[in-house]
Amino acid sequence: MTPLDKPLRREVTIDGNAYTLVLDAMGLKLAPRGHRNGVELHWKDIANGDAAIATALGAGASRPAE
Repeated sequence: MTPLDKPLRREVTIDGNAYTLVLDAMGLKLAPRGHRNGVELHWKDIANGDAAIATALGAGASRPAE
Protein backbone atom coordinates (compact mmCIF):
# COMPACT_ATOMS: atom_id res chain seq x y z
CA MET A 1 0.00 0.00 0.00
CA THR A 2 1.25 3.51 -0.81
CA PRO A 3 1.38 5.83 2.24
CA LEU A 4 -0.38 9.19 2.05
CA ASP A 5 2.65 11.32 2.93
CA LYS A 6 1.74 14.50 1.02
CA PRO A 7 -1.62 16.11 0.18
CA LEU A 8 -3.52 14.73 -2.79
CA ARG A 9 -5.71 17.35 -4.53
CA ARG A 10 -8.48 16.61 -6.98
CA GLU A 11 -11.30 18.63 -8.51
CA VAL A 12 -14.82 17.24 -8.32
CA THR A 13 -18.02 18.63 -9.83
CA ILE A 14 -21.18 18.51 -7.74
CA ASP A 15 -24.43 19.81 -9.28
CA GLY A 16 -22.41 21.78 -11.84
CA ASN A 17 -20.19 23.48 -9.25
CA ALA A 18 -16.45 22.84 -8.99
CA TYR A 19 -14.98 21.80 -5.64
CA THR A 20 -11.47 20.97 -4.50
CA LEU A 21 -11.01 17.75 -2.53
CA VAL A 22 -7.79 17.49 -0.52
CA LEU A 23 -6.77 14.21 1.10
CA ASP A 24 -3.88 14.20 3.55
CA ALA A 25 -2.62 12.21 6.52
CA MET A 26 -5.00 14.02 8.92
CA GLY A 27 -8.23 13.64 6.90
CA LEU A 28 -10.07 15.21 3.99
CA LYS A 29 -11.32 18.66 3.09
CA LEU A 30 -13.94 19.66 0.51
CA ALA A 31 -14.18 23.35 -0.41
CA PRO A 32 -15.64 25.31 -3.31
CA ARG A 33 -12.94 25.82 -5.91
CA GLY A 34 -10.96 29.00 -5.24
CA HIS A 35 -11.99 29.15 -1.57
CA ARG A 36 -10.15 28.02 1.56
CA ASN A 37 -13.11 27.37 3.85
CA GLY A 38 -14.99 24.13 3.46
CA VAL A 39 -15.95 20.92 5.19
CA GLU A 40 -13.10 19.15 6.97
CA LEU A 41 -13.28 15.61 8.33
CA HIS A 42 -10.53 13.93 10.29
CA TRP A 43 -9.82 10.22 9.71
CA LYS A 44 -10.19 9.42 13.42
CA ASP A 45 -13.67 11.00 13.45
CA ILE A 46 -14.73 9.00 10.41
CA ALA A 47 -13.32 5.77 11.85
CA ASN A 48 -15.09 6.06 15.22
CA GLY A 49 -18.40 7.38 13.85
CA ASP A 50 -18.22 10.96 15.19
CA ALA A 51 -18.48 12.39 11.67
CA ALA A 52 -21.73 10.52 10.99
CA ILE A 53 -23.26 11.74 14.25
CA ALA A 54 -22.27 15.37 13.60
CA THR A 55 -23.61 15.23 10.05
CA ALA A 56 -26.91 13.73 11.21
CA LEU A 57 -27.30 16.56 13.73
CA GLY A 58 -26.53 19.15 11.03
CA ALA A 59 -23.53 20.44 12.95
CA GLY A 60 -20.89 19.36 10.43
CA ALA A 61 -17.57 17.95 11.53
CA SER A 62 -15.41 20.99 10.86
CA ARG A 63 -13.02 22.12 13.51
CA PRO A 64 -9.87 24.18 13.67
CA ALA A 65 -6.55 22.58 12.82
CA GLU A 66 -4.84 20.86 15.71
